[in-house]
Amino acid sequence: MQATSHTYDVIVVGELNIDLILNQLNEMPVTGREIFAGDMALTLGSSAAILASNLSSFGAKVAFIGKIGTDIFGQVVIDHLEKAGVHADMIIRDSSLTTGASIGLQHNGDRGMVTYPGAMAHFSIDDIPLHRLQEARHLHFSSYFFQPGMQPHLANLFRTAKMMGLTTSFDMQTDPEHRWDINYAAILPYVDIFFPNENELMQITRKESLEAAIEEVSALVPVLALKLGASGSVTVCNGETISQPAFHAGNLVDAIGAGDSFNAGFLLKFLENAPISECQAYGNIAGAISTTAAGGTSAFHEQKSLDQYAKETFAYPGAGIT
Repeated sequence: MQATSHTYDVIVVGELNIDLILNQLNEMPVTGREIFAGDMALTLGSSAAILASNLSSFGAKVAFIGKIGTDIFGQVVIDHLEKAGVHADMIIRDSSLTTGASIGLQHNGDRGMVTYPGAMAHFSIDDIPLHRLQEARHLHFSSYFFQPGMQPHLANLFRTAKMMGLTTSFDMQTDPEHRWDINYAAILPYVDIFFPNENELMQITRKESLEAAIEEVSALVPVLALKLGASGSVTVCNGETISQPAFHAGNLVDAIGAGDSFNAGFLLKFLENAPISECQAYGNIAGAISTTAAGGTSAFHEQKSLDQYAKETFAYPGAGIT
């Protein structure tokens, strides 16, 4: 990580919750029947928190702004973030609210999720100490549809960060209500890196082809980093399109947080002013490694640098990146 006069490399703004993950189901649940899970994990959840935790584990200086309750789940969130080295002093703990939780059900590579939003649904622009954004080099925001209090103000948040000299990134995540109502044309001009997956991009643009969706959105943002799951990723930057296949680490456990881990790997190299192709490759690496343990952060608990993971798992560089 480059030397900097800033307190933080990245401030992450977004949702916070825990994940209760049930793996090794023989089938998905149906009404009126009870089934067994072969494995269970309680871990840090939420797109924003997984990214923050992993990015900090890779060596970046990361702070978080969000809202949780004062309950035990809230303490789990704080403990996980602080263990990863994330600065949590700007996280609001509200005794009138409960911390959000997601239950993940895994069966034969398929995943079902049920989420209780809790405090994240009450998070708003008024909870953000805007003057403190200048303490960081970069601002990241995740999960637009989970935070209704932020939706009318997100463009202003990014615009404020840009005026302070920060670079910015945005991962809108899924819309549980399937409306996909987002004025991305008003938000993306203030975003440096947009991190959708294929389905999300198709849904918000309502285009009939992925190519048309990419063309529309890439005209609005300097870097479009499109996640394609097991097929890898595509980036569009300065008119150049780069496709890179996925890495496959083996020992697949679940894909929870793989996209957020991609974001973390990408941003780590972006902060080092690496070429976009290298940012993309490290995103693919981090996403692949994430799938080898339950949840989005467990695979990185050893606090290695991402370079160490890349060399040990994929003999990278020199792994035949195209």
